[in-house]
Amino acid sequence: MAANTLEAKAHELLDRLAPGQLAAVVHLLEAFLDEDGDTLSPAEAKAIAEADEWSKNNDPIPHGQVLAEFGLTMTDWERMSREP
Repeated sequence: MAANTLEAKAHELLDRLAPGQLAAVVHLLEAFLDEDGDTLSPAEAKAIAEADEWSKNNDPIPHGQVLAEFGLTMTDWERMSREP
């Protein structure tokens, strides 16, 4: 199907949708077009791969220990988790 024929078919189908259905299709199209926001950069992908590799050879670091490195306690964390 040629591009303009496909586009015409899409317009024809959109014209037949009820308002609620059209809203759902618009939301879906927006999600398709916004997928770049969900794509990892090469640096992010590298960092994740390095973390995965690290976790294969090391024990996990307890949450309390990570918080302590920032001068926080579990009580601080719980309070921050409840704040809006």
